[in-house]
Amino acid sequence: MKETIKLITSALKEDKAFHDVTTLSTVPRSAVATARLIVRQDGVVCGLSVFAEVFKKLDKKCSVTALVKDGARVTAGQTVATVSGPARALLSGERTALNFIGHLSGISSRTAAFVHHTRGTKTQIFDTRKTIPGMRALAKHAVRCGGGENHRRDLAEMALIKDNHLQIIKDLSVTINHMKQKHADLKIQVECETHAQVVAALQARCDMLMLDNMPPAAMKREISFIAAYCREHRIARPGIEISGGVSLETIKKLSRLGVDRISVGAITHSAPALDFSFEMDLASSQKLR
Repeated sequence: MKETIKLITSALKEDKAFHDVTTLSTVPRSAVATARLIVRQDGVVCGLSVFAEVFKKLDKKCSVTALVKDGARVTAGQTVATVSGPARALLSGERTALNFIGHLSGISSRTAAFVHHTRGTKTQIFDTRKTIPGMRALAKHAVRCGGGENHRRDLAEMALIKDNHLQIIKDLSVTINHMKQKHADLKIQVECETHAQVVAALQARCDMLMLDNMPPAAMKREISFIAAYCREHRIARPGIEISGGVSLETIKKLSRLGVDRISVGAITHSAPALDFSFEMDLASSQKLR
């Protein structure tokens, strides 16, 4: 939460929310107001605690009541939270609060759409590290709210040997064996774009294979090959992940190939914000005591 507070503070400073010339010039310090946070389209809400913290950071007298929880499915026109407190804080914090909850709810909603198309399969939707710098923890929380799972949080949590690494590595088996000796609990995944790379990864006994940017027909062949190879050599099948160019139009077909997971960068880097409105009521303004 400490990192989130820093992020909120930075966002408020960026917007000069503590020096809102319009509000400070037109709204009396004593004015109080209430407001409703209304969602304008169907989706999955996320970021309510961040939304609330924006206003509390501006003025501790602000009170936010969430009417749903993160991860809840909401419908257009639904009020999801109410805010009350000094009118200045509500006006100055509105845009920053909406930016956070709109972005995070957009990620949750887009994740939920992908998850929906995997129903009836054992395939899970995973995110990637393609997040806005500084917002990874929040983005990954949003993915979970949408029913998805989190890939590695950072470069230290798990080893992912990608195509550029493979150009440098001379012997994949030796490299992976060395990594396992040095980091006993480290999970190791190998990105594969060709059949030869799949064979090398299997021979090296990686924990997981990533079939990256392969045509569906090629993926299907490789999945069958992996199963046959593991039966022949009497070894446990490594996890299989699909990645690269996955869309809502292709996810249903891909999830039925029998893979364990599909990673989708678009759920964090390209999710459209969920639309919210912030409706204030100044009619009940009264003097602060």
